[in-house]
Amino acid sequence: MDVTLKRLNPATGSPEDVKWSDLGAKVVVCAVPGAFTPTCSKTHAPGFISQLDALKAKGATAVVVLSVNDAFVMGSWAKSLGVEDGKEKGLYFLADGNGELAEKLGLVLDATGFGMGKRLRRFAAVVEDGKVAALNMEEGGGLTCSRAEDVLAAL
Repeated sequence: MDVTLKRLNPATGSPEDVKWSDLGAKVVVCAVPGAFTPTCSKTHAPGFISQLDALKAKGATAVVVLSVNDAFVMGSWAKSLGVEDGKEKGLYFLADGNGELAEKLGLVLDATGFGMGKRLRRFAAVVEDGKVAALNMEEGGGLTCSRAEDVLAAL
């Protein structure tokens, strides 16, 4: 998967590029429709933060929380969830600001009816060597199959 995303570098306060290929061989993805939204902030992303060590113990080289937001929003959201800079631990809050990855994956959520524009559908995935090895796509609202526990069971 040839894509470059953005993260906020907390040391400089500036966005920086993160190439997907630099994340390692086995990447766990927690994809959310939007930062700071209720389900995303209370349950979905916090589950992956709390299970980071368990996911890495099962072979994950990186855990990515991904959204169609900008790097500043993703950085602020990470900080609000107690993640100052997760890069050293292999935890990334990444912005797909223009929705390029969402488009490439065919996972665009049309949230224009909610005033949110086009976003990423809620899912969890395991990407091995640039290919999707497991995909848990949510249909409708709530969390039924894309929690960290679901990914741990699949690893």
